[in-house]
Order: sequence, then C-alpha cells, then structure tokens
Amino acid sequence: MFASYLIGLREGLEAALVVSILVAFLVKSDRRDRLPHVWLGVGAAVALSVAFGALLTFTAAHLEYAHQELFEAVTSLLATGFVTWMIFWMRGASRRISRELREKLGEALALGSVAVVVMAFLAVVREGLETALLFFASAQGAVTSPIPLLGISLGVLTSIVLAWGIYASAIRINLSVFFTWTGLLLVLVAAGILKYAVHDFQEAGVLPGLNVHAFDISGVLPPDAWYAALLEGMFNITAQPSVLEVVAWAGYAVPVLVLFLLPSRTRPAASAERVRDTAATPPATGETTTF
Repeated sequence: MFASYLIGLREGLEAALVVSILVAFLVKSDRRDRLPHVWLGVGAAVALSVAFGALLTFTAAHLEYAHQELFEAVTSLLATGFVTWMIFWMRGASRRISRELREKLGEALALGSVAVVVMAFLAVVREGLETALLFFASAQGAVTSPIPLLGISLGVLTSIVLAWGIYASAIRINLSVFFTWTGLLLVLVAAGILKYAVHDFQEAGVLPGLNVHAFDISGVLPPDAWYAALLEGMFNITAQPSVLEVVAWAGYAVPVLVLFLLPSRTRPAASAERVRDTAATPPATGETTTF
C-alpha cells in the first residue's frame, strides 16, 4: 500500500501543481472564462490515464501464463525507466516549470479555446499515463487485492489537498525537499520493480537462474510476518531472491542513488531557495503568481 501511496502522492502532486499553475495564471490574468477549457483538458487526460490502466490490467488478465509473465516483465522495465526519468527530470524542472507553463498557456490563449484544452491535456496526461504504468507495475501480484488501489487513491487525494493548500497560500512546503525525499524512496521502489521484471523474465523462461538463490533469510524474514509483507510490498525485498534479481536490484539502486544525491551535495541551499521562490513568492508587477 505504501508504494502505491507514494506513487499516487508524487505523480498526483506533480499533476496537481501543474493544474494549479494554469488556474492561477487564468485567475490572475482575469481570464476565468477559459477555466472550463482547462478542466476539460484535465478531465480528458484523467480519462485517458484510467483507460490506459484498465487496458494494461485487461491485457495481462487475458494472456497465457508465459505471455502474461513476459508482458508484466516488459511493463515493469518501462515503469523503471519512467520513474528514473521522472525523478531526475523533476529535480531540474521544478525550478523552471512555472515559467514554462505560463508561457505555453499564454500562447494557447492567443490561439483560442481548443489550444487551451489541448495544452491542459498535454500538461497533465504525461503524469496520468506514468501513474497508470507505475501503479500496474508496483501492484503486480496483488491484482485481487483492493489495497494497492486504496493506496494510490489516498496518495492522489493527499496530493490534491496539498496542491490546493499551496494554491490558497495556506500551506508552505519546501518542494525541493519534498521531491528529494520522495525521489529517494521512488529509487528503491523502482529497484524493486526492476527486480520483479527480472523475476518475471525468469518465470517466462527468457532468463535463467530462477531457482539459483543468492541467499535465504526466511528465518529472519518469514513470509507470514507483517514486516516481510511490508518490505515486499514497498521495495520487493524477498527472503529467497535469485542471484540475477539481487544483481539487478543492486546494479540499479546503488548507481542511481549516487547520481541522484550527488548534485544535492553541491548546491542544496540554492536549489531549495529557487524552488521556494517559484512556489511561494509573489511576482513583480505585471506578472502572475505561480500558485
């Protein structure tokens, strides 16, 4: 549930902040008449994302066992790539996303209502499709349980509340710190998803070594223990992983964590200050607020 909640919170907050920027721009520009077009684009993006998630689930459920394992392995690889790109992209984009969105929306307003709908749709649909793919990959093995769906729903709901609080200036959070910590956790989630992909490839017969275990810590991590279920659900840490699974997990987690943390040690204060300025500081005369 926590892994799904984290995905919903992180992706939901990114999408919700994007919508907040668009709404704030229109409100401060006295263009409230364009707000329905923004919501139409957002609604279309959400609908497409839900449909994409349903398509993934339907496809996986109607495949033979070997093909199902292969399908889930490929989607897990895609999800790992997306989450890696997402955490590194947001680390840099959080400093400039507000300005770029306002510029694009200004251009769309000049073109007409259809352009506003399309612009809002494109701004949100990427987050929605990523959320659907990541949720599908992280919830594998629990398709009959409502817990992953509950987790991602709570995460999205929390993100909406946070975004509204920021928009209404009722909440002040350091977005740089938020995206850093969630990024760290998502690296571990992505490592677990990659490990799951390797396991599925082994189940499908594409990779060897399914029964060649790296270690067995069942005595320390019994399958029926609550903490074992917690670690497996969050980061896919299991008591009897294969050698290839451990190699994949460590081969991804270690270098990505190093690369992710390295820039934070060089200019953390400057980056955090720029994000706070973008998120919370009122603009100069003639400009609009971010949230």
